Amino acid sequence: MLFCPTCGNMLLIEGGAGTKFFCTTCPYIQRVTTKITKSITLERKTVDDVLGGAAAWENVDQTDALCPACGHRRAYFMQLQIRSADEPMTTFYKCVACSGRWND
Repeated sequence: MLFCPTCGNMLLIEGGAGTKFFCTTCPYIQRVTTKITKSITLERKTVDDVLGGAAAWENVDQTDALCPACGHRRAYFMQLQIRSADEPMTTFYKCVACSGRWND
């Protein structure tokens, strides 16, 4: 973003054969003679496991449940209240064989 040195307004750009920046309130014009590019790489934030990570699955019970990923018939499970109090609890499963996760 460039600003007019005369009046301080933001300069607009006009493309085409003679690319230039111009001010809408005064006659200031700045011609573009070289191409300028700038690349910024954004860092990704680490995402926290909403179920508490690996420690949340340490002391949970097992049940008979069919894994949708590998077809194994045993899974760990835990129940959490993720909606309002008048809604039923959500059951989360983790496959004993492949560690695949799903909820019911």
